[in-house]
Amino acid sequence: MIFSEYQNSLITAAASGGRLWRRILGASLLTVAIALSLILLTGTPPAFATLTDDRFDGTIYALYAGNGSLVPPKVKITDSFKRNKPVLLVFYTDDSSDSKQYAIVVSQLQEFYGREADFMPVTIDSLPPQPSPKLTEPSHYYEGFVPQTVILDQSGKVVFNEKGQIPFEKVDDAFRKVFDLLPREKSLPLKRRVVNELNVELSK
Repeated sequence: MIFSEYQNSLITAAASGGRLWRRILGASLLTVAIALSLILLTGTPPAFATLTDDRFDGTIYALYAGNGSLVPPKVKITDSFKRNKPVLLVFYTDDSSDSKQYAIVVSQLQEFYGREADFMPVTIDSLPPQPSPKLTEPSHYYEGFVPQTVILDQSGKVVFNEKGQIPFEKVDDAFRKVFDLLPREKSLPLKRRVVNELNVELSK
């Protein structure tokens, strides 16, 4: 009699457990169905990276410029000053469409000037709330906009300071002055050659 009652209790518990698991499974399937419906209605799943929106997709210099070596910078402004080496500062955020697109230009510039100048892309999330009074700190040069490009010459003087997406040629002209190179109109032009849909190489 006791054994029979024990069997009945086990059967009842198993049935209750089975109903519980069926409810959990049903709720899970409903959640998945709703998520798939939302994706189909909006057109693209939210994880897809895109160059033209302000959504965070990852590290933009690796994702869009194909040059993850640029971040984080390998040297500091102090090091550049000690070696009398020019500096290119680029202030950016990973969730800015302008920063995403401009990252490609920065990578192209490094291709030509990366050995002679120190390239320092700086995410503004790493900056202190207040700008530093020290000339060796990136925050000293930040003016509240992304992207912002600053070039310091061999003496540490600011010789270029522009905001927004700047054409390669404009920054190239600034570097030509820093390195005392021939102006663009007196040298071989650099022509763009498409490598893929995001990256463009420059060649003579």
